[in-house]
Amino acid sequence: MQVGVDYIGISTPFYCHDGKGRFVLHKRSLKCRDDYGVWDPGGGQLEFGSMAEENVLREVKEEYGCDGVITDRLPTFSVFRDWDGKRTHWLAAPFFIQVNPKEVRINEPDKIDELGWFTLNSLPSPLHPGFVIALKNFPECFKKYGRTI
Repeated sequence: MQVGVDYIGISTPFYCHDGKGRFVLHKRSLKCRDDYGVWDPGGGQLEFGSMAEENVLREVKEEYGCDGVITDRLPTFSVFRDWDGKRTHWLAAPFFIQVNPKEVRINEPDKIDELGWFTLNSLPSPLHPGFVIALKNFPECFKKYGRTI
């Protein structure tokens, strides 16, 4: 059985920010499960037996090699999309995480092609579909952390 296709996948996306208006995003490589070549803030499947807060901080460490502090979270929302001819369904439980930009690095070089810091006015394209939904549905939450420098 395939997660997100045969049953609903649960993920803990994260929006890492520097506390000064910038967010870190990475470009997904061809070795990712899906959404190759899109800019993604990061996240991972919720592991059985893990609290969402534990899971998200572990994922930040795995992807960006740094610790972070949870500063906020968004309401849970569904991400529906078609990928590789299949309908997928993920439930996203997202968090805002403050990180030290000097500590952020590509910690999964097989899954991350590029890394960059962006303001809300300078986001790269294309963006991960789940991130697009979050930006559209919760703009005020992002503005809180995406204030200009």
